[in-house]
Amino acid sequence: METTPYQIIGEEPGLRKLVNHFYDHMDTNPKMKPLRDIHKGDLNEINEKLFEFLSGWFGGPDLYIKKYGHPRMRGRHLPFPIGKIERDQWLVCMRVAMDQMNIEKSWDEQIFMSFYKFATHMINKQEQENIPNEQ
Repeated sequence: METTPYQIIGEEPGLRKLVNHFYDHMDTNPKMKPLRDIHKGDLNEINEKLFEFLSGWFGGPDLYIKKYGHPRMRGRHLPFPIGKIERDQWLVCMRVAMDQMNIEKSWDEQIFMSFYKFATHMINKQEQENIPNEQ
């Protein structure tokens, strides 16, 4: 039987811990303000949704799909302006959360790379490049 990230992270208790660490960092680190501002108000509902999504994404129970249908995460995130800054802040929050989990190094790298690809896929706004004017 193949080992899944869901098992590596500690199944439901470990995944809840990861998601809680993620949102705690987002909510308390002033440097994450642009990302936090996207998540208006209380974080409890979005915390639960991320937990449910990651459960299935990590190879555990498909809780999100059972409640909401196919994730279609990029489409669900289109109303929110996500650029490289927001992506990078999301990844910082996830890195901090993962560092608190003591995940074996090879699994940690694999899981974080998956998060990087996922977060990059969520980028939906064009950002202006600072190109000097030619004169």
